[in-house]
Amino acid sequence: MTFSATTPAAAHDQPLSAVFAAGRRCFSFEFMPPRDDTGERQLWTTIRQLEPLGPTFVSVTYGAGGSTRDRTIRITDRIAAETTLRPVAHLTCVGHHVDELRSIIGQYADAGVRDILALRGDPPGDPGGAWQPHPGGLDRAVQLVALVKSLGDFGVGVAAFPEKHPEAADLDADARFLVDKARVGADYAVTQLFFRAEDYLRLVDRVRALGCELPILPGIMPITNLKQVQRFATLSGSQVPPETVARLSPYADDPAAVRAAGVELATQMCDRLLAEGAPGLHYYTLNRSTATREIHAGLAVHA
Repeated sequence: MTFSATTPAAAHDQPLSAVFAAGRRCFSFEFMPPRDDTGERQLWTTIRQLEPLGPTFVSVTYGAGGSTRDRTIRITDRIAAETTLRPVAHLTCVGHHVDELRSIIGQYADAGVRDILALRGDPPGDPGGAWQPHPGGLDRAVQLVALVKSLGDFGVGVAAFPEKHPEAADLDADARFLVDKARVGADYAVTQLFFRAEDYLRLVDRVRALGCELPILPGIMPITNLKQVQRFATLSGSQVPPETVARLSPYADDPAAVRAAGVELATQMCDRLLAEGAPGLHYYTLNRSTATREIHAGLAVHA
């Protein structure tokens, strides 16, 4: 069975793969599924504030272990129906039988969502725990990419890891995993958050050395709260570099100063990434728009 996703707006008729192939810079925003109705109202305020910037796409994550699946699907569907934005739907292998994955993909298609970010996901209950696939489910993201591609004309993105996936043997092995996902149909990759431009640039070098031209969007999370970002970095298998901590630590008792310095650091890194050939930027917004808008407005080279 295949699904043919319809497009919510004529501006989205062109596949993301074609957007990247044309050499146009892409920029995108990622949101988290809110925990409650108050958080959902805040999220919609942020969406409406960022919509006028005309991003290439926006996405809504699954919670840890797929815990927010229903809210994620509902918000993604609503973005497709009620905004001019192009939603990219997150989908993970966690907790899903293959038949359930097919059903979710069909639900996205029915809502007019034609782009999916295919992820293995973290073990439910303990992101750092041992991975166990669901009985009757999938074991690796590469299998999920192949499944989505077999079900219709979907664009598929995947995750990339500038500091390598925590379970990868080394950086080269991790690059090979990414290339495998490209070979079964992934159209582009979005990286986990990172704070050294060199980590992203060397990842691209490793992938290109394997003969793969997969577009790799750098994932950007501005540091507006050092402890919070350190926690996110640990969960994603990355780290806030010592030099960044040293830069921000003198402002430990001044949240406004930490935020200003964090935005400045992110803007400087984004400018370098674009100058070095990154195909765009993917902002992790934490469901707030102000820092993202400040970084984007401050770029020397606009996406």
